[in-house]
Amino acid sequence: MPQRRPETVLGWDVGGAHLKVSCFDAGGALRDVCQRPCALWRGVEQLHRAIDEVLTRQCPRSPVAHAVTMTGEMADLFPTREHGVRSLVDALEQHLGARRVDFYAADGGWLRGPAVRARPQLAASNNWHASARALAARMDHALLVDMGSTTVDIVPVAAGRVLAEGHCDSDRLALGELVYTGAVRTPLMALGESAPVGGRHVALMAELFATTADVYRVLGWLPDGADQHDTADGAAKTAPASAQRLARMVGCDAGDHAPETWEALAAWFADVQLGRIEAAARRVLERSGLPAHAPVVAAGVGAFVVERLAHRLGRQVWPYCTALGLQAQPALAWADRCAPAVAVGLLYLGRRT
Repeated sequence: MPQRRPETVLGWDVGGAHLKVSCFDAGGALRDVCQRPCALWRGVEQLHRAIDEVLTRQCPRSPVAHAVTMTGEMADLFPTREHGVRSLVDALEQHLGARRVDFYAADGGWLRGPAVRARPQLAASNNWHASARALAARMDHALLVDMGSTTVDIVPVAAGRVLAEGHCDSDRLALGELVYTGAVRTPLMALGESAPVGGRHVALMAELFATTADVYRVLGWLPDGADQHDTADGAAKTAPASAQRLARMVGCDAGDHAPETWEALAAWFADVQLGRIEAAARRVLERSGLPAHAPVVAAGVGAFVVERLAHRLGRQVWPYCTALGLQAQPALAWADRCAPAVAVGLLYLGRRT
C-alpha cells in the first residue's frame, strides 16, 4: 500500500554558516523559504537556536516530514567530519523527532538517523548533489552553478543524470567542481597577493580586514539580506564602511584616495573572483561535453555573479527555480538562493508519492 504523503514537507540544508529551509504543501507547492545565520564554529547551540527560529516561523499544524542535507559537518567545531555528521543528526532529531527525519545520501537514497550514525560519510556534504538531481529530472542539459556565501558548486547534468566526477570535497576541489570562493564570506586576501591602487600594484595585507561582501556592497550588487554575519571589523554594512575595509587591505584609509579608487579596487577583486570561477567552469564543461545550447542555471546568493559567468561563457542563464518549473512569487525571493533546501524538499515529495 503506498505510503501516505504528509501534509507538509520541510527541506533542510544545514551549513556551517547558515541554516536554509523550504516548506512544501501536500500538493507540491512551495510555500516558504528562509535562511538563518548559524555560525556553527561558535558552538552547536547556534544550530539549536536557528532550528527553533525556523520552527517558530513555520509552525505547521498539519503532519510534517523533514528532508535533510548538510555541509555543516565541516565546521572546525568538530574534531572530524564523521563526528560532525553525528552531532548534526543528534541536534536535528532532538528538535524534529527521530521518526520524522530522513537524511539525503545521494545515490544511497534516504537514510534514517541510526543508519547515518553508522555510516556518516554517506550523508556528508551532499547538498550540491540534491540540487543537481532535482535539476536533472527537469532539464535535458544544463550547467548548475550555485554560488553561495562561501563556495561555488559547478555541476553538469544531462539526460536525467548528474555528471559530476567528484564526490568528496577533496576530489571536487581537484576537479574544479567545487571552488572555495563565495559572494559574502571570502576574505579578500584569498583572491591575490597584490592589487592595483592609484596607478601601482600594492601588496595585500594578510589579515581578515575585508570580505567579498564588501566588494559587492561597494559595487552596489549585493542582494538585500545576503550578508547575515558580522563584518570583518564589526562595523556597519554600508558602502562607505565597506570602502574603509577595502582600503585597509592595501594599507590605507578610505579618505586617502577618491571614492572612485575603491570602486575600481572592488571591480578588480570581482573580476579576479569571476576569472577563477570561469576557469573552473570551463574545465568542467570540457570534461562533460555539454552542448553549446545547454544553459547555465544560476543559484545562490551569488547568482548575480553567475549571470556574469554565463555571459563570459556565451550561454543563456536561467534562475534555478525557473529551471525547476516552480512558480516564482515575490514572497519566495530566497528560493533561488537556497537551492539545496528547495531540492531536498522536492526530491522527498517525489519519493513519498
